[in-house]
Formats: sequence, C-alpha cells, structure tokens
Amino acid sequence: MGFLAPDFAAVENIGRTLWLTLMFAIAGVAVGGIGGLMLAPFYDHRGVRAVCIALRSVHELFWALMLMQVLGIGAGTGVLAIALPYAGIFAKVFAEQLDEIDQRPSRMLAPGTDALSRFLYARAPLARQAMSSYTLYRLECALRSSAVLGFIGLPTLGFQLDSFFRQGDYGAASAVMAIYVALIASIRLWMRWRLALLWVLAAVVSLATLKSPPMGEGALWRFLTIDIVPAPLRTGDWAGFADWLGRILTTEMLPGIAATLICAQIALALTGMLAFLSFGVLVTRVAGRVGAAAGHLVLVILRSFPEYMLAYLFLQILGPSMLPAVLALALHNGAIIAHLVGRQAAALTGQLRPDAPRGATLCGYELAPRLFGPFLALCLYRWEIIVRETAVMGLQRGCRSMILAAWNERSSVGLRQNRRINRAASSASRPAATRGGDIMPRPAGVHPSFRGSVTRDLVK
Repeated sequence: MGFLAPDFAAVENIGRTLWLTLMFAIAGVAVGGIGGLMLAPFYDHRGVRAVCIALRSVHELFWALMLMQVLGIGAGTGVLAIALPYAGIFAKVFAEQLDEIDQRPSRMLAPGTDALSRFLYARAPLARQAMSSYTLYRLECALRSSAVLGFIGLPTLGFQLDSFFRQGDYGAASAVMAIYVALIASIRLWMRWRLALLWVLAAVVSLATLKSPPMGEGALWRFLTIDIVPAPLRTGDWAGFADWLGRILTTEMLPGIAATLICAQIALALTGMLAFLSFGVLVTRVAGRVGAAAGHLVLVILRSFPEYMLAYLFLQILGPSMLPAVLALALHNGAIIAHLVGRQAAALTGQLRPDAPRGATLCGYELAPRLFGPFLALCLYRWEIIVRETAVMGLQRGCRSMILAAWNERSSVGLRQNRRINRAASSASRPAATRGGDIMPRPAGVHPSFRGSVTRDLVK
C-alpha cells in the first residue's frame, strides 16, 4: 500500500529522534522566550525594535545554515536557529501584551520606582496568563521548526523523513508523519507549566550529551573574514565589486525577490479562498457534530505539518514546479486561519436566536459578514509569514529550479560556472584542513549531497 500503510516497524531509533525533536524545540523556546522577555520592556526603542525585526525576518533554516559554518552540525546550531528568530517574535508579542494590560497599577507606584521593579511587580503579573498561552503556541511552532531542521542534517524527524523518501520507503515515511502529527496534537497533554522546568533541564542534559563532529580551529574567524566576504573583496578587487554586485542583483537577487513575491501572492489568494470556504466546518450548527469533528481533525493535521515538509511531500508526488510550494503554503496557512475564524464563529452561534438558520445559510448570511473583518486581518498577518516561508522553499531543489525557470537561464549557468571557478581558486589558496565552512569529517548519517559551505556559495 506504500504511503497509505504506515510501517512503524521500519523506523529505527524513532524514540531517540522524536525525543531530540522535542528537546531542540523546548530549548529553543526557552532561550528565545527569555531573550524576548528581556527585550520586551524596551521594544519601543528604535534600536531594540530594529534588532528584533532583523532577528525574526530570517527563517530558522537560514539561521541554521549560517550557524553551521561556525558551530557545525550540533546542538548549538539547532537551538540558536530556533531561539534567535523566536526572541524577536517573543519581544514583539510580549511588548504588545504588556501594552494591552491595565496600566493603573504601574502608575500607582512611587515616582522613583525603577523600570525593572515596575515591570516585575506591576506589569508582568497582569500579562502572565497571556504570555503563558502564547509561549505554548510558540512551542507548537518550535516543534515544526525543529522537525524541519532535520532536512539539513540535524537528528530530528525531518532527517528521517528525508532519508525514507530518498530510499523510496514510503511506508516508513508515512509512519514518521503520523508520529509527528500525534506529537503536535497531544501537546496540551504532556506540556504542563508545573513541569516546564523539568522539561528544560531534560533538554539541557540531552543536548549537552549529543555528540557532533568537531569544527576546525578558527571557524568563527574564518567565517567572518573569508566565507562571508564577497569574492572580489577577498583579493582586494574593489573595482570589480560593483560588477559582481550588479551581476548578483540582476541574475539572482531581483529575479528571486520577484519570484518569491509572485509565489507568495498566489499562495495568499489560495489561502484566503480555502480558509473562507472551510471555516464553517468547525461550527456544529453548520456542519453537524460528525462534520465538525471531521473538519477539526483535517485542519489539525494540515496545520501540524510545516510548509517546508508539505512542500517536500508534494514535490515527491507532483514533481518539480511552483505548485508544491503554493499548495503547501495555502494548505498550512489556510488551515490556521480557518481554525481561528471557525473558533470565533462557534462562539458567535451561542449568541444567535434559537430559530436562526442552519447549514450554509447560517454560514453565508450570518457568520461570514460578521467575521469578514477578522478574516482579512488574519490573512494580512499570515501574508508576512507566507513571504518568509516562500523564501525558504528555494532550498528545495525542485521548487527552486521551477520558480526561477522563467528567468535568464544562460546567465544562471554562467554564474554557476563562475562559482565553481571561484570556489576552486579559494580552496586551492588555503590548506585542506581549514577550507572555509566545510564540515570535516561529515558526520555519520548526514546525506552525502549536503555541503557545509552553504554560506560561501551564497556570497559568491
């Protein structure tokens, strides 16, 4: 039966992989949450806000690819790849929650009260419940991020999923996805705030004992002075920098930005369509008890899988094109918006008259007009996330090749040839033991196709 028949027996060491996926997520949320909480009281300062925007604008996968050049494929890379963007997100949300609470207790304190005491004793206690709820939501997001990091070599569920698809073992891949959905769906059962400290301690111990290949000496200095420096500047060719930058802009950056925005806009339109047509299935008076239960299950499954994982799945089925990325973005974000709007719709039905209509009439004439404003707001909020996730889709070779296929192929081929020439010249000028960014030796289990020198490729 293949993918329709999950083969749990074929999945080796699934317990360890599942545990590490959970540990990376918990550690990343803990570090990011502490950082965001420290930044939140100062979020109104332009410098702090700019730093937070920069942190959360870069996807976890991009952070991991950069950190991997310095820290290697280890626990530090996975934790910081999640914690850095999450710190920026936490700071923004926590600052908004602190602004929404009652400010009178803070104003009643003595005029000379320092900002830290005012925050700890008058503001934070009032926002604690909202912060706790949002932190639990971010943990669910971190589980998705942790799984996706497996696609670049970290020992999480994404690594096993990628391995099984490459081997053509679709039954085992289906088992991994089923286990992942169960982990997301049961988060409110195993994550309790009274156990949070124990979970964090378990994450520290588990990740501290995780073995990873050592990096060569001077990896950080090499990354800052060689790998991340544009190719012309390494040789002091300042005159050629403008030509290099112009070539990058015209053949990669601008076409990439245009393709990303086009894909994101198509995905946003499809997201809104799916969400608007499906939010009613969560309302009992619209879909009935059985229909509402089935709709809730489908939406939970769709929003549990990260867009990158869904796109990878569709890529195996549909082949290389822009379609896998668009479908993955639309299904995941559409399920989230439908879930949120559906919850509001279910709450509204309790305020209606007993003789109010049911079914499609209720959804079309009562619920949809009242919820159209919140629906548009959610679509605009998810648009920022869709653009961010669309950029990551380029890491998947099939999506990347078809998204950029409409642009100048000849220039792209020439640029790739220049990259190989520059890479060979750069490697020949350094000892083999210190070549920029290469992770040596390649850790056991990491795909042979994975290259450690990703950042060097990006800046050339």
